Amino acid sequence: MKTLIIINPVSGGEHRDKATLERVARINFPHADGVFTKYAGHATQLAAQAVQEGYDAVIAAGGDGTINETAKALVGTKTALGIVPKGSGNGLAREIGMPMMYEEAWVALQKATPTACDVGVANGEYFFNMAGVGIEAQIAQDFAEYGKSGKRGKWPYFKLAAKDIFSYRAQTLQVSYNGKEEIVTPLTLVFANGTQYGSNFNIAPRADLTDGLLDMVQVHNTGKWKLLLALPTFFSKTFRPFDVTDTRKTPQAVIRAEGDIVYHLDGEPKVARRELTISMRPKSLNILIPHRF
Repeated sequence: MKTLIIINPVSGGEHRDKATLERVARINFPHADGVFTKYAGHATQLAAQAVQEGYDAVIAAGGDGTINETAKALVGTKTALGIVPKGSGNGLAREIGMPMMYEEAWVALQKATPTACDVGVANGEYFFNMAGVGIEAQIAQDFAEYGKSGKRGKWPYFKLAAKDIFSYRAQTLQVSYNGKEEIVTPLTLVFANGTQYGSNFNIAPRADLTDGLLDMVQVHNTGKWKLLLALPTFFSKTFRPFDVTDTRKTPQAVIRAEGDIVYHLDGEPKVARRELTISMRPKSLNILIPHRF
């Protein structure tokens, strides 16, 4: 299998030099070509070139940003995406069962097989795990700023979410889906392809990367203390005693609002003017998965 390895040397804050990162990769894939990313968007360019040159697979070693950059260039092609988690959240990597240890992930990829997975589309841009409107986007924006200090992971995310719960003012949205139209004022409205954001924060425990549908999860704008108490339960896939969410499965949705709609794609904050269209491209990205999930 003709394989290209793309490594982001600065993802995850790991104190390993490039020689060590490259050596681990080459031990497991001795015949692969390898390259380090040098700037934002570089992984997309490298992956697109790999498609043109007939590579069977592109393995991205990095955080969620590196994975997303690589995956964008592979949608709708035969070239498969391999994932080696090297970030803080690692949402898509956790979703497909990749080991979180750098060395173990390379070993697991040797036995991985390509599986056709769904891809989300929001106003023409791809997302592979989650998109969201509301406090979802606010937390993503705050987390991105907080991450500049180098402090990421589950507990910083938890603390920022708790802070925003007490300060965020919910926006009224008109949501059209499955032939229905609803007016809602949610704390957040999530469109989940996978089950979790990363760090095992499970917002949509029944989501499936291969079912052709998004799990639309509305988190109710209910009592603040109730929401705060409910937050820890999202680190479980089954424990939901506080009844703070409603979930619907849908292949597409349209969200309308007065003024700007702040949203995010896989943690990257975005802004739409008055309307946001969410849809699916079923089974349009081949992902190397170490086991059937």
